[in-house]
This record gives sequence, C-alpha cells and structure tokens, in this order.
Amino acid sequence: MKLLVSALEHSANIHLKALKQKLSRETRFVGVFDKRLGDPLIDLSALAVMGFVDAVGKLPFFLRLSRQMVDLARTADKVLLIDSSGFNLPLAKKIKRRFPDKHILYYILPQAWAWQKRRIPALERTVDSLASILPFEPGHYSKKAPIAYVGHPLLDEIPTYKHGLTRTGKIAFMPGSRGAEIRRLMPVYRALRRKIPCEAFLVIPPYFHGEKIQDLYGDLSGFRLVRDAHGTLAACDFAFVCSGTATLEAALIGVPFVLSYIAKPVDFFIAKRFVKLDHIGLANIMFTKFKGYPLHPELIQDDVRVENLLNAHDSMDRNAYYDNAMQLRAYLQHGSAARVAEMIEGSNGIH
Repeated sequence: MKLLVSALEHSANIHLKALKQKLSRETRFVGVFDKRLGDPLIDLSALAVMGFVDAVGKLPFFLRLSRQMVDLARTADKVLLIDSSGFNLPLAKKIKRRFPDKHILYYILPQAWAWQKRRIPALERTVDSLASILPFEPGHYSKKAPIAYVGHPLLDEIPTYKHGLTRTGKIAFMPGSRGAEIRRLMPVYRALRRKIPCEAFLVIPPYFHGEKIQDLYGDLSGFRLVRDAHGTLAACDFAFVCSGTATLEAALIGVPFVLSYIAKPVDFFIAKRFVKLDHIGLANIMFTKFKGYPLHPELIQDDVRVENLLNAHDSMDRNAYYDNAMQLRAYLQHGSAARVAEMIEGSNGIH
C-alpha cells in the first residue's frame, strides 16, 4: 500500500513511528514526515512555525507544499493526515475535490470542539475516517459522523511510569521545543533554579545540537542536560513544564508538575478571543471533562513569575494529584497505534 502522509510536527512523527510498527511491511509512506521513516518530500526542519504571526510569513511555502501533496494523492492508495489542522484540513478538502473516491483518514483531530466548531461539519463531509484520541470528542460530532475513539497515542509511547511518589531531590525543567517559547521561559527557569535546592534536569529535544542549544537556552550552569523526557519525568519529584504534549506526558507518567506558558502578546490576544477553554494544558482539559475540575496548576503570561512557581511547587497536594493522574491514565484506556493501523488497512477505515 502507498500511503500519502502529512505529519508536519515532531510530535506527529512520534505517533507515526509507533503506527508504522503496527502496519504491514508492504506499506510505503510518501509525503511529509520524518526522514527516518522513509523518503519525504522535504526536510521537516523547514516547517518550524510558532504562533499565528509566524505562520503568515511561510504561507507561500505551505501553498506550494499543499499543491505537491495533492499531486501525490493521485497514485496513493489512501491518505493519512496527522494533527496540524491549519494545513491538513484545507489539504483534505483539495484532495477530496480532485479525487472524490480517495479514502482520507485524519488522526489527532483538530480541536474543533474547543474553537471553530463550524469545522466539525466540514470534517464530517471531507474525511472518510476520523480517529479520535479523546474519549469525549466523538460526542461533539453528529451520530452519522465516521468517528471512533481509538485510544491515546502516548500510551503506546511512554515506556515507564511512576509507581508511587518518593523523594529523590530531582526536578525536571521543560521549557518547550520551539525557539520562541524556550527563550521566553528560560530566564524565569534560571531564576527559579537558584531558589530551589535540587538536582535540576533540563530536558531538551533530541534533535537540538551544538550552537543551537547555546543560542536558545543561554546560561546552562546549574542544569544537567538530558534528552530522555519520559525517563527523566519518571525519576523526578516534580516538573516545571511548558504547555503542549509534555504536560500530558507528565500527567500520565505521574510526576507532579505545574504548567507555565508565555506566548507572544498578539498570539495570546487572538487565542483568548477565539478559544473557549478554561485551561490550556491537555491533561487539565481532559481531566476537567472527566471529573469536572483541573488536575494541575497553570501559570500563563504575566503570572509566570518565580514566586508563583515556587508557591505552586510548595503548596501542591502531591498525593491527591498522583491519585487523579492514575485515574486519567485509566480514563484514556489504551494506546491507539494498533487501532489506527486496523482502520488504515481495513476496507472502509472504521469497522
């Protein structure tokens, strides 16, 4: 099978790697994905985009890429779109207009239930199989929608979990994976590190090397650099985590943490205007849907100050957090790679 894949983000390619292990060996990827998984159209490093404003500057590039992807769809047996709704939903519409019988599967769906709910009818019309990783998400679609909850991909990918809380004197600092967010958080994390007596681990993405690390992070004295996020989180007492997938990883592993996030003012203004959510952390969003209250503290924008982070660290009820985190893990049930592979290799995608 020739599968046209659109996986633009690093996290999407982690999920794609797990999925590839469940697909038959005859399945060949074409399109946009990590070069370690095949022969992609482009180097993914060219797609590093952060925020609404940054995306505008790369619009011509993405339009050219979209045209290339539609051309590739001609000879593909099926189409797999992963996350990145700003690119993938318009791409799905273009492919469906040009090749109406081409089967399209969308994995890691746009969070249309949180904002732009008008996208839901468009998804139902355009995509043949919708693979949801959130247990509550199918309830936001019509009863006739081709949607199924498949489990959460992180449960395929996390190799180790905490089995109770013990004091190790270790704290993880995770300032994100994109340059802008790292530069905004690191001055606060450096000042915070000086206030907490601990063995401090700074988790950096595995694809960052050499001069790029020094440029993004600045003074690294007092931190031990590590690349194994999952193992580090499992070994630590506590973590300070930038918003994103890492917050859900921390919750599923069971390490107490506080989310801290500083966006560009214009991006934050736009998000506040259009996104109708009480929380920004994935674990908090899911747990609030499940239990009605948040799992962990969140500090955003001007609230990201050393004294606030210290207070969150000192005052958190860690035992209650751990119990709730284990409930969240059970709520998500299982990993999703095997189920999505079945949908791809099945005759109609959902069965």
